Amino acid sequence: MSTAYISTVAALAGSTLGGLTSLASTWLTQHRQDRAARLAQDRAKRRELYAQFIDEASRLYADALAHNESEISSLVGVYSLISQMRILSSPGVVERAEVVVRMIVDTYFTPNKTLPELRGLIDSHTLDPLRAFSDECREELASV
Repeated sequence: MSTAYISTVAALAGSTLGGLTSLASTWLTQHRQDRAARLAQDRAKRRELYAQFIDEASRLYADALAHNESEISSLVGVYSLISQMRILSSPGVVERAEVVVRMIVDTYFTPNKTLPELRGLIDSHTLDPLRAFSDECREELASV
């Protein structure tokens, strides 16, 4: 084999190897960027869902403290949010959300709270039924 052939084959092999390396590097970079974007989108979707649940549950809990009866239709929204959490969230988050809703429903069956009673609840820090839910959400979002 002549040296011309050897140098030509070596140049072609080097070009091919360089091209394949560049292609693999580009593919890996794009793959990681796409994955990071999907994770960021998933985290934002969960954050929005949790915020909606907190808003709805807070409104219902305040209503339960002041009233003995609720329309069943007002609870549908919070159950809808829990169902969405079953798709996106960990079982721990869903379990904490269900505990919050049970507490809200149970609160409707208790006597209405007066302002002095509410003040006592606030001072004793027992008026925060969403604390465990919020903590669980924060842990999940940190792990995603």
